[in-house]
Amino acid sequence: MNYLGISFDLKNTPKLDPGFIPFGIWMNEYEKGATKNISIAVERNEGFISVRHAKIHGTAEMAAADYRFVERYMKFLLWSIGGFKVYVCGCSDIAKKLQAAYSPEGERAFDFDFFQKLYERPLEILDLPLSECPAPNESPRPIGGHIDGCRIGFDAGGSDRKVSAVIDGEVVYSEEVIWHPKTNPDPNYQFEGILDSFRTAASKMPRVDGIGVSSAGVFIGNAPMISSIFYCVPRDRWDEVKTVYDRAAAAIGDVPIVVANDGDVSALAGAMGMGCGQIMGLAMGTSEAVGYVDKDQNVLGWISELAFAPVDLNEEAMEDEWSTDIGVGCKYFSQDAVIKLAPRAGIELDESLTPAEKLKEVQKLMEADDPRAQAVFHDIGVYLAYTVVQYSRFYDIAHLMLLGRVMSGKGGDLILATCQKLLADEFPELYAKIQVMLPDEKTRRVGQSAAAASLPAIR
Repeated sequence: MNYLGISFDLKNTPKLDPGFIPFGIWMNEYEKGATKNISIAVERNEGFISVRHAKIHGTAEMAAADYRFVERYMKFLLWSIGGFKVYVCGCSDIAKKLQAAYSPEGERAFDFDFFQKLYERPLEILDLPLSECPAPNESPRPIGGHIDGCRIGFDAGGSDRKVSAVIDGEVVYSEEVIWHPKTNPDPNYQFEGILDSFRTAASKMPRVDGIGVSSAGVFIGNAPMISSIFYCVPRDRWDEVKTVYDRAAAAIGDVPIVVANDGDVSALAGAMGMGCGQIMGLAMGTSEAVGYVDKDQNVLGWISELAFAPVDLNEEAMEDEWSTDIGVGCKYFSQDAVIKLAPRAGIELDESLTPAEKLKEVQKLMEADDPRAQAVFHDIGVYLAYTVVQYSRFYDIAHLMLLGRVMSGKGGDLILATCQKLLADEFPELYAKIQVMLPDEKTRRVGQSAAAASLPAIR
């Protein structure tokens, strides 16, 4: 295959998506002929800065490839690390193009608006010489793993909320309650639901020593800055949203509360179950959710919203309706991937079905060993293997734990087997380093809400 003058070979092109251009594979080939240094630094809250050094070609003939590489590379850094200021050091031409793209009127206007809302300040792209690149200032920090005392663990999902009462690491009570936070614009609805779950768990223990919360979204401290469960809440009421968990905890008593992204809590559950770090949790459900803990079982302070980070450079790739970009992770590692590939495999899905129901229909076919469904899950395994090559450049991964409803049943087994085989055949060194796996039984027993309960240290 050839893309923007860079030739590369895919031995296992997805059969239902032959135009797939994995960013990580193309990037490896692109960099072989690149000689001009460029650095990108991303600054986020509290002065934390992450810096990456790369090379571009820097010639007129490779100008389009250079821009495509840097723009996608920078976008991946933004959606993995997060930030409100990006320093592009060493290439003014590309920096100026990025300033135009990541602006209110540019092609990446969604990204500009997202990070402005997240950090409550405009996203800036700065053009600097290489010599003025900022120094890195990273912020790994411990996350959870505390099991002493009487704890509440709460998992805020988009369709149900789960709560556990945990005493000295043992779950003594748990429940799931159906709720509809995504369609309720009044944040009091979410507040009352959260508080109700907290009170239910508290009633099952002699006292409450701490509360841990796992939720989709991006948080600064305990404040949800972007969160799907507050999807319909108008921004002029966001001050109520930012304090919702702290207020609910205060109603229980003077106890510590810690709120964390659900992806990081998944990785924490893996670390608690396996007793080690360097774990990425990747959940394929309604969307793609990712979390990570390093070798010391610390989180990096990154947002890891890889659902909206690029994985495919094919310019005919499916567009994500929310972010308006193409080739981003949520269309490859979620129920959307199954729904996208099913018609290409000859599976007709009733358009009146919800996305979750469409997934179930394909999974039913898979359980009956339908070759069309097998083709769908096989190709997701191919997507995954090539994307592991990319993710491993940005995260130090020893264990990739696959979660979510897409990974259930025979479909999940085929995704896993396909990914493992492709890595073993084409990337044996990576296969030897990274264990791609389903959660083991101990990790499953830890569970999301129970892992969330371990987040706060007791005073």
